[in-house]
Amino acid sequence: MAGASCVEKKAKWKKQHTTFIKLLLDMQHQTRIIYIRGNHDDFLDRMIPMRFQNIEIVKDHIYTSQGKKYYVTHGDSFDTITSRFSWLAHIGDVGYTLLLWLNKVYNNYRLRKGLPYYSLSRKIKKKVKASVSYISDFETYLVEVTKRKQCDGVICGHIHQAEIRQYQNILYLNAGDWVESLTALTEDYEGNWQIATYEQLVKEQEQAEKKEKNTRKLKIAI
Repeated sequence: MAGASCVEKKAKWKKQHTTFIKLLLDMQHQTRIIYIRGNHDDFLDRMIPMRFQNIEIVKDHIYTSQGKKYYVTHGDSFDTITSRFSWLAHIGDVGYTLLLWLNKVYNNYRLRKGLPYYSLSRKIKKKVKASVSYISDFETYLVEVTKRKQCDGVICGHIHQAEIRQYQNILYLNAGDWVESLTALTEDYEGNWQIATYEQLVKEQEQAEKKEKNTRKLKIAI
């Protein structure tokens, strides 16, 4: 056990973490929240499934919408590197942490220059053939698991690669991440899915504010 502690990251609880928890506690009064355990949440293994008020913490979940069933999982349990080669996963985690730091520095520079956000990891993954093959294998395996569970689609994350793709009769949905790629999945009231990006949300907010400002000017003119 002493050796294992050498590779563990020292987690730091920050002010924004408290703010996020408070936000969830406020939301849960009117919204059902289901938290899916991921590979960085292994400390929850001894407690899940767990529920308090309108918040559930689970390993996986079956979500039903518009008559269709979706298997919801983080996806790490279907990743052979994470599950079988923990030492290699730790090395990859260190590399990704470094990439996040580089991405932050690079995008701070782009922000000062008035340039839009740019994902370094997304570009690197598309360039590395082994990464492309790994993502393809991950998607294919999850689709097969979804078929065995007799669901119409799968919703996952883990590999930080946002995607909506149809595999025959199975819809594969990956949310990407809100840490580096800044992507998420959204569903409308008709059951249609799309990938939401930070840039898109910012643009929509700016357009809404501009429209509201123009409306105010019109009222004053009238």
